[in-house]
Amino acid sequence: MEMRMDYETYAVEDAPAGAKELLAAAKKNYGFVPNLLGTMAEAPSLLKGYMTLAGIFEESTLSAAERQVVLLAVSRGNGCEYCVAAHTVIASMQKVPADVVAAVRSGGPIGDRKLEALRAFAAAVAGSRGRPSEAQTEAFLAAGYERRQVLEVVLGVGLKTLSNYTNHIAGTRLDGAFASAAWSKEACSCG
Repeated sequence: MEMRMDYETYAVEDAPAGAKELLAAAKKNYGFVPNLLGTMAEAPSLLKGYMTLAGIFEESTLSAAERQVVLLAVSRGNGCEYCVAAHTVIASMQKVPADVVAAVRSGGPIGDRKLEALRAFAAAVAGSRGRPSEAQTEAFLAAGYERRQVLEVVLGVGLKTLSNYTNHIAGTRLDGAFASAAWSKEACSCG
């Protein structure tokens, strides 16, 4: 049975001292404070680490669509209902094709061979706790990815581990902005 603790979801005004500026920046960037970030504000160091790591992941050589495939695949594998819904909406905003997003959400193969290799590799890295097989790594590289991108996938896995685990522990409520993309882990054979 999954343990959930009751955490407050902070707004900018009532956030702990170390989180106020970070939540204000998020509100300016997104137009609202996502519940994930409001929950992470309980531990300002977690919030800062997550937001910093998210910015660093955006600097990777993976395209916006590729980054969303990684984040969705890891979140799906971890059974994180909040992050699958949030990244479905974000992927749509970043013009990731709807069939790609639907495939990752369902755990099915993506029609694009290269993106499918990325989805499979990200899921393998997360699912094996960082021990993908040689064949899985070779398949990823054979699809046209570079050695450094193996490690950039690790970065994405680390980023989603922070948010997925926070959501599992805190039972983070899905924001209205992501409700149209709600997803249930019971609908899949994951976490």
